[in-house]
Amino acid sequence: MESTRTFRDKVFLILKGLGMGAANKVPGISGGVVAFVAGFYEEFIYSLRKINLKAFKLLINGRFKSFYTYINGRFLALLFLGMIVSYFSVSKVLDYLIKYYELYVWSVFFGMIIGSIYYINKDFKDWNYKTYLSLMIGIVFGIAISFLNPAKENDNLWFVFFCGIISVSGMTLPGFSGSFILILLGNYVLLLVESVNALFDTFFNVFEGDFSFVHDMARIRMLKVLVVFTLGSVTGLITFSHVLSYILKHYKSITISTIIGFIIGSLGVVWPWKKTIYKLTENGHFILDSRGEKVVENFKRYMPELNIETYYAIAFIFLGIAIVLALEIYGQKTRKAHV
Repeated sequence: MESTRTFRDKVFLILKGLGMGAANKVPGISGGVVAFVAGFYEEFIYSLRKINLKAFKLLINGRFKSFYTYINGRFLALLFLGMIVSYFSVSKVLDYLIKYYELYVWSVFFGMIIGSIYYINKDFKDWNYKTYLSLMIGIVFGIAISFLNPAKENDNLWFVFFCGIISVSGMTLPGFSGSFILILLGNYVLLLVESVNALFDTFFNVFEGDFSFVHDMARIRMLKVLVVFTLGSVTGLITFSHVLSYILKHYKSITISTIIGFIIGSLGVVWPWKKTIYKLTENGHFILDSRGEKVVENFKRYMPELNIETYYAIAFIFLGIAIVLALEIYGQKTRKAHV
């Protein structure tokens, strides 16, 4: 598998990691959809499934090269390198774009998800009463999740570990947005913003030779939260990959039809024309998070007005669809080149 991977493939794999990392950061978007559309989803699940007891035995016995080869290490390393870079760079660009060009950003995402539905559905031919039922269950579940209200922030370490397990599901299950689930659990800002910023600040302090942060209890607490969240994510990633691999092997048609339904049902999460509803106190004041920003309660969807802004947004929807189709064409060429 690795011997046939060219330098160009490796660069594109890092770029795909960037895409997965950015997608995992944005509520409503799933990193698994990027993997699915870009044509490396099955290799991703296969590689994660190889992180098992045999792999740990190789590692413990000091057979590092065998361990690296067994788990398809170069593939995972390049992919996760892209995700890590994305976490500290691309995602910040997305944060900026969402802040100042929210309608257009969500329009692109909306188009990408429509394109993803087309991509997953176009080669799926096994439609019967079971898969139609699975499709409907997926749609209902997706709609239900998109209309839930967020919970309050909770930094209990056991709950943080659980959040890690749940949030990483978006990487293994296309259409299931881990970041949106973190919003519903109330810990999106804590785990994907504050703790990451604490790590970034710590790296910067260490680089400057400033170790005064060791006496900053708030910083240390944030770093503990990030470590526990990471451990939960790794646990969830390995666990979900084994479970999903088994399910795809024995119930592939039902699983794919459920995924299609879930993605369709989740379209409301990224509907471009929505008004943000904020949480209020009893006397009508906004509830603020630890960064002093208003806490989102839910979104009110509405139909767009016919104006120039709407026409631009529709154009961006088609851009999102085009991006997915371009990824599909590239994925087909890559798969043919490796045959």
